[in-house]
Amino acid sequence: MDAGLKTSLKTGTTILGIVCKDGVVMAGDRRASIGTLIFSKDNEKVRTLNDYLVFAGCGSATETQKVSQILTAELKLKELRSKSRPTVRAAASLLSNIQVSESAFILAGLDENGEASLYEITGGYLGKVEDYTASLGSGMPFVLGLFERQYKKGMTVKEGVELAKEALKSSTQRDMGSGNGIDIVTLTKEGIKQVVTQEIIPEYKDQ
Repeated sequence: MDAGLKTSLKTGTTILGIVCKDGVVMAGDRRASIGTLIFSKDNEKVRTLNDYLVFAGCGSATETQKVSQILTAELKLKELRSKSRPTVRAAASLLSNIQVSESAFILAGLDENGEASLYEITGGYLGKVEDYTASLGSGMPFVLGLFERQYKKGMTVKEGVELAKEALKSSTQRDMGSGNGIDIVTLTKEGIKQVVTQEIIPEYKDQ
């Protein structure tokens, strides 16, 4: 694949994070595209980096994958040097220092006390999310509209998973850049769990 094609390989994306009273929910679709062409139907945008961090990105699929690999390696080095696990805030700060144009990231994690937190990184800006985010993906308008109506402060992770399903359903039905499959991951005191991995298959009816 030449450099121009690599640059144009974009994830017209839906990625999202929801802060709940007992944890965090992360979710995303699986479609990657080049312009109007669907390049991949199985591009997992929500990635578990280790036993305490979950990462999602939108922008260039190639760059997003590279960033997740760099972050994982840097975290391992940091842990070896300090002989202690980095906090979620420290991991998010490290991610914000990785310079990537036209990309945005969501990072959720568990600190050693079991507390879950969620961060958003856009253009090098790092912010802690107190309620929800849909980053800058193409599915964002459809997700945020639903979140503004249905998100409730203090909702449980179980309720957050259902809200994530509804949000992904909305974006994959209305956004051409999102679809083909969904992944939903939860972070609670019990750890990280992949609760939904589902392919979206069009239904055709015989006349």
